[in-house]
Amino acid sequence: MPRRPVEDHRRAVAALLAEAAATEQVPVRDAHALVLADDVVSPVALPAFDNSAMDGFAVRAAEIVPGQPWPVAARIPAGTDPAPLAPGTVAAIMTGAPVPPGADAVIPVEESRETRSSVVFTTTPRPGSYIRRQGSDVVAGAHLLDAGTRLAPHHLGALAAAGIASVTVHRRPRIAVLSTGSELVAAGIPLGPGQIYESNSTLLAALVRANGGDVCSVGTVGDDGGFGAALDAACADADLVLTTGGVSAGEHEPVRELLSGTDSAWFGPVAVQPGGPQGLARWGGTPVICLPGNPVSVLVSFEVFVRPALRALLRAVPVYPFRGRVAAPVASVPGKTQFLRGRRVGHSTVVDVVSGPSSHLIASAAAADVLVEVAAPITELTPDREVPIWPLTT
Repeated sequence: MPRRPVEDHRRAVAALLAEAAATEQVPVRDAHALVLADDVVSPVALPAFDNSAMDGFAVRAAEIVPGQPWPVAARIPAGTDPAPLAPGTVAAIMTGAPVPPGADAVIPVEESRETRSSVVFTTTPRPGSYIRRQGSDVVAGAHLLDAGTRLAPHHLGALAAAGIASVTVHRRPRIAVLSTGSELVAAGIPLGPGQIYESNSTLLAALVRANGGDVCSVGTVGDDGGFGAALDAACADADLVLTTGGVSAGEHEPVRELLSGTDSAWFGPVAVQPGGPQGLARWGGTPVICLPGNPVSVLVSFEVFVRPALRALLRAVPVYPFRGRVAAPVASVPGKTQFLRGRRVGHSTVVDVVSGPSSHLIASAAAADVLVEVAAPITELTPDREVPIWPLTT
């Protein structure tokens, strides 16, 4: 079977993952970092009524003469419905309190001297001074937020101020992670002959969460039966399942053996290193993206194929590469796009390659913060040649 080009497989993954797209209504208090699916208009005016911008006195501006005492007819705290202001009087008013009918200005308390029976002002107010007018922020029915807005705390504050209790957002897909391999043992258990500690599910779950997905289940299953039942259980609550291992062309490959005969399934090699064996399928209508089993292959496969599709589904800002150079020459496999693990030198665009090409070198990859993309025709990457450098998920 010919190797599928990297871009072709990236598009295939994106098309399959797009089937997990959905929207939901969520309370505003729970909507932080989610993306609005619809435009939002304000159901009320903000401010909802004329109110005082300062602690002070509501007055009729034309009446006020500095130095002349004025009787204080009322005291108006926030949250009250004041009576009209009688001519020849003033009313003490708190910040945010409704301006009484008849008043057309507020004089701050700092520009007054109050006694037990009256108040004297040191300034002549202008009409409208220190009054927040109804609708001066937004009028009822006016546009408040655009569809596609990633909701930050200040957006949530505006929604709550407008009395909006819930919004329609692009739902985080529920993603199940299922690792396969009879050699896998959970951390903390002594290793037996031929056994290794299972790490792919921890790696994948963290990658999913960091890119906005909701991990609904994590599991491990051996190669000697039980994968079908484990996949049924994973699909029960998931919009998407990510599997690791069991996709190569050899024996004891339960993922490929079960799914390759299903409708629209594809299993085969992709022209990439690491991460060549890949698979895509549906199980009971649920999309399944099947990644190789070696941990560095899992890392690279997610970053190259799954991350862009997941972030597009969530309307998240794409991760873009920058152009950079390697610090020293490095060989590359002909005919495959290679993704080397590297670490930026300071804040420059120069990268030290920190790991060999083998897909099992996860401890070495822990020192990396970027992937260096080497195009398939390149067999030796030299420091004088710029290539795409992809930041790793953090």
